Amino acid sequence: MISALGHEETPDGPASPYSRSGPTVLRIILGAQLRRLRVAKGITREQAGEVIRASHAKISRLELGRVGFKSRDVADLLTLYGVGPSDERSTFLRLAEHANAPGWWHKYSDLLPTWFELYVGLEEAAAIIRTYEIQFVPGLTQTEDYARAVIVLGHAEASPEELDRRISLRMARQQRITSPDGPRLWALVDEAALRRPLGGPKVMRAQVDRLLELTESPTITLQVVPFGQGGHAAAGGPFTILRFTERELPDVVYMEQLTSALYLDKREETDPYMKVMDRLCVEAATVTESRRFLETLRKEL
Repeated sequence: MISALGHEETPDGPASPYSRSGPTVLRIILGAQLRRLRVAKGITREQAGEVIRASHAKISRLELGRVGFKSRDVADLLTLYGVGPSDERSTFLRLAEHANAPGWWHKYSDLLPTWFELYVGLEEAAAIIRTYEIQFVPGLTQTEDYARAVIVLGHAEASPEELDRRISLRMARQQRITSPDGPRLWALVDEAALRRPLGGPKVMRAQVDRLLELTESPTITLQVVPFGQGGHAAAGGPFTILRFTERELPDVVYMEQLTSALYLDKREETDPYMKVMDRLCVEAATVTESRRFLETLRKEL
């Protein structure tokens, strides 16, 4: 049987995917379900906000999963929406409890702006990560030394301790990529990123070695977009597409900017990027050709 939240039921209650989804995704799921209940009852955000002593803007942020939930607020909203004592209500309250649990990245919260903390949470829960990079080797494939060279560019005033913690965060994000239950990573890297000598020849040699090592993984696909290709579909710049196993979650397109990021999740917005990514995979060098390119580049360094 399927519960109200779309999860399979067991004799002991809902079969929880909580431990795998992570708090960011759970907040988004819970927020979407609360919005569904509110709209079904014809209740405005203003009316819902009055019940939990908050503004309509706070209700909007809750429904988008952008902020944490107080159990009391969820309970009051469920009562307002007509969800009395029941298994469904218990499932919602359990979901709220798990959604408030801090993610592993919480200890780095002093380094993470809100717009990027959301991405780290989504990345942690993604089943498939497709990314195109033009300036740098993708962060999830960087060596520590290469990551340091990249991070210094954006945080030149940071102390050595802060730089070490930023690198530690990036390496921690990589751990799930190489874990047995990690997501599928499909990375397309422009030749420009591979030719840019960040950190010097020694660092670049180690970085190319790392990329060659990753091509051996059955869950990682790496393609190079060579200069010889000329113009290509992704003329607009780098972007990442995140896909999830949870049916409630749409694909998310992420584009990082200097001091913020753009997140797209509406089908009409994400479809063009999906088509560009598909075309780019066809236009890029094949997996075999890309590995051969990396081997040749390694000899040149």
